[in-house]
Amino acid sequence: MKRLLLLLLLAAPGWALPAPAWADVKVFACEPEWAALAREVGGDRVTAFSATSDRQNPHYIRARPSLIARIRRADLVICSGGGLEVGWLPILMRRGAPARVQPGQIGYMMAADHVTVLEKPAVVDRSLGDVHPEGNPHVHLDARNIITLAQEVAKRLSQIDAANATTYYQRTADFVRTWETAMADWQARAKPLNGMPVVTHHKTWSYLLDWLGLKEVASLEVRPGIPPTPAHLSSLLASMRTQPAAAILRTPFDPPDAAAWLSEKTGITVLVPPYTVTKDAGPGALRAMFEKTVAQLAAAHSASNARQ
Repeated sequence: MKRLLLLLLLAAPGWALPAPAWADVKVFACEPEWAALAREVGGDRVTAFSATSDRQNPHYIRARPSLIARIRRADLVICSGGGLEVGWLPILMRRGAPARVQPGQIGYMMAADHVTVLEKPAVVDRSLGDVHPEGNPHVHLDARNIITLAQEVAKRLSQIDAANATTYYQRTADFVRTWETAMADWQARAKPLNGMPVVTHHKTWSYLLDWLGLKEVASLEVRPGIPPTPAHLSSLLASMRTQPAAAILRTPFDPPDAAAWLSEKTGITVLVPPYTVTKDAGPGALRAMFEKTVAQLAAAHSASNARQ
């Protein structure tokens, strides 16, 4: 009788046997590029969430309750580090992050800790602008760093989920092989760009410029994090008329006005490379990001040569 009653209850609307739990690794990424990299390495063994989107400046994010709830469930936290998230990540770590993803644990990964960091200041002085004491944190824009960081993600996932370690390492080997082929193509196509003069809005692009050999000749910001002023822009205009740049680079989240003004006055092309991938980007998105960036730079270089 009891068995019959149980079967009737399960057959009733709203009743069902619980589905078997899917033992995935939950990744909390501060930026979309790290969520995308986790998906490349982990495949369907990971669920990756990005706290920011491609249209948000990762410097300026609020530690919302929804993010606290997300990080509370994380098995692995991946962020740029280098002070990029200093205004909000420590709050999330204090209020929601479990012990397994605290600093010093295998579940806590800051990308800047695993690659060579550019622009480390000899002294830190607020008069120099928004300078990170740890150096420039935008490490994902050097394609060479992606290989190192994919391997680090694989190592951590393999320790968190040892039963699937072989899968993680195999996926990483496949990813690195494809990435190296793509990178060789990008570097060959970018070879004519060596020494190409560019104006940047912010120090966002330093790793891209270093990797491809481009030369930053000016910045739209007065100093890092200090918005352009009329006097500064007038000075830039004078210098561009005698020694013009080939392109002006800004991110999708940088204010467009200063770049548009300088372009209108000089004819220099404004480029808005992707900077990162979309929030829920799947496999291949990181490669597409670099592909589009290299293509934009090559087109700007050709257009600059045609103007001269």
